[in-house]
Amino acid sequence: MQYARLDLVENDGRNDLQETARSSKSLYISHFISTWNSRGFEFGAVLFLSTIYPGTLLPMSVYALCRALAAIIFSPVVGKHIDSGNRLSVIRLSILGQRLAVAASCAAFLTLLALQDVLPAILAYALFTGLILLACIEKICIIMNTIAVERDWVIVITADNERLLQEMNAQMRRIDLFCKLVSPLSIALLDGISSEMAIFTTLWLNSTTVVAEYFLIAWVYRRTPALSEPPARSAPETSGRGQDDSTRALFRGMFKTMLKQARLYENSHAFLPSLSLALLFLTVLSFSGQMITYLFAIEYPRLTSAHIGILRTIATILEISSTFITPRLISHIGVVRTGIWSLSWQCLFLTPGLATFWFGSSLSPVLTTYLFIVCVILSRVGLWSFDLTAQLLVQNSVDASQRGSFSAVESSLQNFFELCTFAMTIVWSRPEQFKYPAIISLAALYTAAACYARFARVERGHLLHVPLCCSSVSGYKAFRTDEEGEELRVVGR
Repeated sequence: MQYARLDLVENDGRNDLQETARSSKSLYISHFISTWNSRGFEFGAVLFLSTIYPGTLLPMSVYALCRALAAIIFSPVVGKHIDSGNRLSVIRLSILGQRLAVAASCAAFLTLLALQDVLPAILAYALFTGLILLACIEKICIIMNTIAVERDWVIVITADNERLLQEMNAQMRRIDLFCKLVSPLSIALLDGISSEMAIFTTLWLNSTTVVAEYFLIAWVYRRTPALSEPPARSAPETSGRGQDDSTRALFRGMFKTMLKQARLYENSHAFLPSLSLALLFLTVLSFSGQMITYLFAIEYPRLTSAHIGILRTIATILEISSTFITPRLISHIGVVRTGIWSLSWQCLFLTPGLATFWFGSSLSPVLTTYLFIVCVILSRVGLWSFDLTAQLLVQNSVDASQRGSFSAVESSLQNFFELCTFAMTIVWSRPEQFKYPAIISLAALYTAAACYARFARVERGHLLHVPLCCSSVSGYKAFRTDEEGEELRVVGR
């Protein structure tokens, strides 16, 4: 009888794992569709604006700045909605909102592209203003979808299985990085043939895939009963002023929500790892718009689009490799030490890379440029390794009822620091001034490392292992550790 019960438990465990595996595959497909469309539209919008408004960066800069500002302002409201709303309704709202915003944006792009020479100025400005508003809606919906899936659904689906959670985090990040490389590249190739073709393709993909994503996410929801169980809610706050539906009351409520979530974020155990990750967004040392523009502006060696494409592909391949390396590293040395190693890896390569700007005048321009590029490419392994590490720490530290609020504040910080990078390249806009934003980016990295070092020191009781032979030295305490690097007891003083 006991053996029969054991077999029943084992069969139930296997069935649960098989069900989780099926749900995971559907979630991966849904996430791939969402990420492919968002990455393609984000990059395509820059190309379309460049075609419509040639010879100026102003429209694109205003478009990107307003999009980032919307993310900063409305992320806390999005987080509150995720924590309080039905999980399936939240995801479906994000899917439909993003697709409708993209469809309307494509219609506006086509109108501006076809009629820009005959449109009255006021109508052209109105369409551009509409594009900015639609971009803000699209960005907010993408944030809602990303936070809900990566910071809530994944945790619920894995049901506290640490190894499975690490595996799903890594797979989701591989999807992100693959789409980050291939989707923009596809749009760029189509735009090279015809901008109208690229816009129509973007519109067609967003319109035809919405049905698949809409029902895939519902299938995952129905196959995972735990998703229908709402997390423990905190007691709702009541207003002492009665009914006040004025605009001022609305903004007052938004401000109170932001303030409350900021306090929650600061008091969380995962505050320092999350802040460290957000600080890494204050960088121009990646294959994004600022650095690519700088590389194109270098007179010697002259880099073409093909060169940039090859270098960006190599960087993305290394970034994807980090999603295979990091779970194994975590299993051997622990999640906290993996974060230390990841940030140290970035510092190890970006420091000499930045030194070429300040002390490389005696070297040849070719050597200086390629040394800088190689250092940036290699540093990306550490960046995405730390991204996975910080995400795991947040997932394991934040209560279920606060995941959306915490991640929304984190998203606001990330967008704020990203916004600062645009401001830096506006202030120092000439190619020879790129070294100033670059050195600020390196300073942000070291600040992130210092914040995480503080977290690691508190979490582990020490930052670096002190050899037992040094335990007798005045002022030192040596820790005996297990195989994963966690302290067991203090030896000596």
